[in-house]
Amino acid sequence: MTAEKAEGATGFAGFDPKSVEPYIVKDPESLAINMARAAEQLGKAASAWLAPREAGEKTDSFAEPVSDMVKTLSKVSEYWLSDPRRTLEAQTHLLGSFFDMWSRTLQRMAGDALEDPASLQRNDKRFADEDWVKNPFFDFIRQAYFVTSDWAERMVKDAEGLDDHTRHKAAFYVRQIASALSPTNFITTNPQLYRETVASSGANLVKGMQMLAEDIAAGRGELRLRQTDTSKFAIGENIAITPGKVIAQNDVCQVLQYEASTETVLKRPLLICPPWINKFYVLDLNPEKSFIKWAVDQGQTVFVISWVNPDERHASKDWEAYAREGIGFALDIIEQATGEREVNSIGYCVGGTLLAATLALHAAEGDDRIRSATLFTTQVDFTHAGDLKVFVDDDQIRHIEANMSATGYLEGSKMASAFNMLRASELIWPYFVNNYLKGQDPLPFDLLYWNSDSTRMPAANHSFYLRNCYLENRLSRGEMVLAGRRVSLGDVKIPIYNLATKEDHIAPAKSVFLGSSSFGGKVTFVLSGSGHIAGVVNPPARSKYQYWTGGAPKGDIETWMGKAKETAGSWWPHWQGWVERLDKRRVPARKAGGPLNSIEEAPGSYVRVRA
Repeated sequence: MTAEKAEGATGFAGFDPKSVEPYIVKDPESLAINMARAAEQLGKAASAWLAPREAGEKTDSFAEPVSDMVKTLSKVSEYWLSDPRRTLEAQTHLLGSFFDMWSRTLQRMAGDALEDPASLQRNDKRFADEDWVKNPFFDFIRQAYFVTSDWAERMVKDAEGLDDHTRHKAAFYVRQIASALSPTNFITTNPQLYRETVASSGANLVKGMQMLAEDIAAGRGELRLRQTDTSKFAIGENIAITPGKVIAQNDVCQVLQYEASTETVLKRPLLICPPWINKFYVLDLNPEKSFIKWAVDQGQTVFVISWVNPDERHASKDWEAYAREGIGFALDIIEQATGEREVNSIGYCVGGTLLAATLALHAAEGDDRIRSATLFTTQVDFTHAGDLKVFVDDDQIRHIEANMSATGYLEGSKMASAFNMLRASELIWPYFVNNYLKGQDPLPFDLLYWNSDSTRMPAANHSFYLRNCYLENRLSRGEMVLAGRRVSLGDVKIPIYNLATKEDHIAPAKSVFLGSSSFGGKVTFVLSGSGHIAGVVNPPARSKYQYWTGGAPKGDIETWMGKAKETAGSWWPHWQGWVERLDKRRVPARKAGGPLNSIEEAPGSYVRVRA
């Protein structure tokens, strides 16, 4: 090193030795006291977890998923360890990457300003704090994490002899492990957490462990990770407040009709079939975001199925029951309330899959009351169903069915956890860090309130769904049996508006696009920007995202996208135009319920039941 370079060097490029001061404990006595308090709160959390297990109220079922993960990853390990040459190749790749990283670190410590190689340059908001790069300790940890996680993913990708499902599961499990072991999740390896703990003398951990105990108690022995301040929301008061009536109900659902806001309305009423996984008010979060209110304001007479939050009484309710007692029941009620036999329909996610299957059943039975169907992020062909397929194989389904047989339903928390795991780095670990390590209360957010309002799944219904859709893909093959009939989507000749979202991790756009070819009639395929929720709940007033329209959904989605037209903003007006082109006749506005006596005000009582 030259004398000139030595004089100006600080030891690490961009690193000021004075910057270590925030990491030095200044009040060890207060820190010790708060660590003791945090340990006390952690003990309360442990007690909240143990109590229902000691009382026999809860049994753990995580052994089976862990066993499946070990079994899956062992197949990857077997490939690399069964041949000494492959073992050496794997070791050489990892050690070579670490050697390169160590070499760069030494150069930086010598004062050289080096950028990360392209393989380590990430737009990862978990590592946004500047000390992840400026501080040599945290910079080394960051690089080591990226190098190791990339190596693990490569081991899965390059392992030969794995079937597609095993490789898919192995890649998913590696991502979950990598997300869990990220240095951002630990106090001593996260610069921001380290500084905050020192600055508050550990008071953040006292608050965090208190929140952990509260969340385990709220989950009755399971961690109910809080993602939002639920105290700021009340269904029917500041969320799900579009005026309407509950005009009918049975064991499976309530049927809601919303009050008209225009002098005339479209002659055909609109029936919305939402998913029973989560609740319908994702379409009615608040007046500014509400698709339901917007549709009403366009002159739609909107009816919505509000599914029951099932318990042991609903164990035998299968897809036929949901088709008959849900969609069929709602169609009967609409005719009684409006005098109209023909309706337009919407199905969202699994509600759309049920609607599609019901349409196939109706086609076989000659029931032509539904004259058009709009499908929001709906899969009918599960060939490309994404990461949720990781949870579906014979062994895992048998395990789920065994658990459901004891209660008659699947706990809502199980499905909620599965969905959160699809985006663990966004929906699990940031909240773990903010809540329990930083001790910060989450901000109020209506969408996350809805996301936390989980629902149970009836045993027969959920088993049918997993086996017929995810495992055996029977609906798209014309092999699904409903009401003793083999039903085919090819028999569905009515117009279909098939909406996919570009970044959907639950119903991937590729999967939705492929399903378009299953129907026997004309399908209008539309691709919206954003994901499974934001791509659907995108009111025009916000002018967010975009959507693509094009020709018939044939071939593959990449080819279709190459010719599609992009339009800025919400797809909602495009859909309204599509509906009106089918039938634009209007009649005087209808009163909710018509000749029927209303049972209660919308959103009704079924939606208020919490799992």
